[in-house]
Amino acid sequence: MPLPLIALFVAAFAFGTTEFVIAGILPQVAEGLGVSVPAAGYLVTGYALGIAIGGPLLTVATTTVSRRTLLIALALVFTAGQVACALAPGFASMLMVRVAVAVAHGVFFGVAMVVAVGLVSEDRRGMAVAFVLAGLTVSNIVGVPAGAAIGNLFGWRATFWAMFALGIVATAAMIALLPRNRSGNAPAPANLAGEVRVLGRQQVWTSLILMLLLMIGQFVPYTYIAPLLQEVTGLSAATVPWVLLLNGIGATLGVFVGGRLAGWRLMPSLIALLAAQSAVLVAMYLSSENPLPMVAVIVVWGTVNFAIGTPIQTRILTWTADAPNLASSLIPSGFNVGIALAASIGATLLSAGFGYRSLPVLGIFAMLVAAGVAAASHAAERRSGAKPPLLRG
Repeated sequence: MPLPLIALFVAAFAFGTTEFVIAGILPQVAEGLGVSVPAAGYLVTGYALGIAIGGPLLTVATTTVSRRTLLIALALVFTAGQVACALAPGFASMLMVRVAVAVAHGVFFGVAMVVAVGLVSEDRRGMAVAFVLAGLTVSNIVGVPAGAAIGNLFGWRATFWAMFALGIVATAAMIALLPRNRSGNAPAPANLAGEVRVLGRQQVWTSLILMLLLMIGQFVPYTYIAPLLQEVTGLSAATVPWVLLLNGIGATLGVFVGGRLAGWRLMPSLIALLAAQSAVLVAMYLSSENPLPMVAVIVVWGTVNFAIGTPIQTRILTWTADAPNLASSLIPSGFNVGIALAASIGATLLSAGFGYRSLPVLGIFAMLVAAGVAAASHAAERRSGAKPPLLRG
């Protein structure tokens, strides 16, 4: 893999850690800022909204900026944001800083994906996307537990000082490794109408639908995975983090499996993975009361989830290569909207009296619908004979 991908991986690891580490230190943050834990939860909601709404808007506003310059600037915003969080005097200031960092997060992942696929040949695009995404999955395996441990030992503000140090490393890596030419240059001019127009290509909007359905299959159960494992499967609270660690390892493996499949036969592989995930969710429902089978299913579930995500993103980037800015920013935006929607659906089901065991059931049907949408989209593409656009500088 080209050296610039290492810099993008490090920055993705940093952004992923700061997004999710807050969950591991939320009680301490709430106490330190003088608010309740539910109120502190808005730090998570605000971050998701910053990615979903602010990310695409800022991406469109910075289309004429050199991608190298933009990525370095975003890393600097991240780094400064960690200092501001560490020094935040109250909840309001902390929330504002988190939202600002989240906007940078949304722009970063959109631009980083475009840069990543521009650094490699067409048949390696899936692996390039997988390498950047691996920064997110590894952040959940290493960064989030480490950040939570630092917070528990030295206080929650120490976690953000550690994130500040990570931001310096990410910034230095991008300054040193990102190219000043090729994908590091400012993109060729494209107006907003052109950026919006490519979203009308059926390969793009159907992929966004697949992304939403994938999030329903993944995050309706995952949002409530701890009580599901404890109350239905019968695992202890101390065991749950280890199961989540195994899920994260499976997810990391999955991004590379998906990257390999995306470079081989993208759509047939994607259709097969979606159908397979429906079967995995059936297995989750059936094995949810049996610890060993359930843990095995959780690992496979994580692997297939992220194996699906890589070809979906690769397809969006491939079919918007001539006007990639808005579409690429909609990838992290769409994921976060889907996560928020899935969490709300799960809460509604639980409030309606359905138990935790029922949560995978909706995903079974979501994955079957997704496989049908993908198959129909692939068939339409083959009938039309359409070819992906050429990559724009």
